[in-house]
Amino acid sequence: MSYVALYRKFRPDTFDEVKGQDHIVTTLKNQIVSGRVGHAYLFCGTRGTGKTSIAKLFAKTVNCEDPKDGSPCGVCDSCRRIAAGASMDVVEMDAASNNGVEDVRNIIEAVSYSPSESKYRVYIIDEVHMLSTNAFNALLKTLEEPPSYCIFILATTEVHKIPITILSRCQRYDFKRISIDTIADRLEDIMSREQIDVEPKALRYIAKAADGSMRDALSLLDQCIAFHYGETLTYDNALNVLGAVDTEVFSRLLRAVLERDVTGCIKILEEIVVQGRELTQFVTDLTWYLRNLLVVKTSDNAEDVLDVSTESKERLKEEASMCETDQIMRYIRIFSELSSDIRYASQKRILTEIALIKLCRPQMEKQEDSVLDRIRNLEEQVQKGITYIPAEGASVKDPQTPAGETAKLPSALPEDIQEVVNKWRQITGNFEGLDKNLMTKVSVSLSADNKLLILVPSDEPACDRLLGDDVKEHIRSVISGVIGKQIDIEVQRAGNRDEIRSVYPDILKMAGINATIIEED
Repeated sequence: MSYVALYRKFRPDTFDEVKGQDHIVTTLKNQIVSGRVGHAYLFCGTRGTGKTSIAKLFAKTVNCEDPKDGSPCGVCDSCRRIAAGASMDVVEMDAASNNGVEDVRNIIEAVSYSPSESKYRVYIIDEVHMLSTNAFNALLKTLEEPPSYCIFILATTEVHKIPITILSRCQRYDFKRISIDTIADRLEDIMSREQIDVEPKALRYIAKAADGSMRDALSLLDQCIAFHYGETLTYDNALNVLGAVDTEVFSRLLRAVLERDVTGCIKILEEIVVQGRELTQFVTDLTWYLRNLLVVKTSDNAEDVLDVSTESKERLKEEASMCETDQIMRYIRIFSELSSDIRYASQKRILTEIALIKLCRPQMEKQEDSVLDRIRNLEEQVQKGITYIPAEGASVKDPQTPAGETAKLPSALPEDIQEVVNKWRQITGNFEGLDKNLMTKVSVSLSADNKLLILVPSDEPACDRLLGDDVKEHIRSVISGVIGKQIDIEVQRAGNRDEIRSVYPDILKMAGINATIIEED
């Protein structure tokens, strides 16, 4: 016999096996036991939550010869025929492919005939919202006053598309998304019956990835088992099959963002791409990680609403103390926007990189939450002892300069600084490749303690490479080699180009105007 998919093999045979829809199961069982069965039902909810399964169970139970506590016996002729799909009195119709007036008229004509084998003739119309307007109109009268032996069960994932005239003639049941715990318990039970070894952590991840759908969970589990057939299905194996990323990577990425480390973020994304992870899933999972971080930051009892391990909770608490609420909300906004854009994008990696750069560079955005993040960035620079700090929407001032005045170049320059100025073109010519191009974008000034100050513009993200310790040492080495002496330099990030020009004296342009050489003793 050919293999049967798990979601088909373990379709519920009784109401007791239905998981996560207790409010609906209890109501339907009570109707059957009390004999108060309605003539039209509307089952609505997201995919894979049990609408069709419960519809079939309901059809089987109302026609069962010996029902047990509101559930079908499963052994009588009627139950066996319905389970095998051989009953002429239980008709399933897919409205996605049979949505015309003629399809509905066939049903209306058949309704006039009494059941041939069972007590009730049951019509299950799946994806009923796909019926045309004329088809709905044709169904109205029969749906309102069907024969006593006829029951209609309509199922849909988009109830807002159902005409109000249809809704008013049906008993409506809303199917809820199934919880992660319920799905995980069901998967564990199935794996026990199938005698397959699976790590509980892998089952919980699959349950989470299913997003409330039992059918999706079983399909994902089937996929993971097939890929690692004959092996224990571990958490890492599940991640590999589903193209997902371990939360430890999200933690590393968040810390790189908090440090404004664009290069570090790009390298982590490179790792994810090389591992073959799906970027759409990565964006979704990272957004969920940020949601958990926001919950930890704003809730006193986050443990009650987080479905993560104890280790992950401790890491989230530590990271929550490192950032502010508005900062996390800004990150969520950016990645939520990316989530809607990336699904059909041809350059998913580039879009993701742009989003990561936005996280690290709030000055690239004009939204209010970005302004708050920019101010926070400035405060961090103050704490690190940076001499000149770019202010939001205004020129940057030297802390020692009176308000309203721009810092001025000293009347004299040290000899080694003057020599650097005179030989700057020769110095930049000694760099190669990317570094040579980046050195043409910097500004050169003088620090408060007469050191050479190389300013990296914040609106040139690529220039952040110059802030690395190795590159700083290379710059110092090149300059010292050209002028023939050791020189102290400082390389630091400043504001954008306009802010730098309005605040920092550019000694490359001003040295020949008001600078003289200080003679050594």
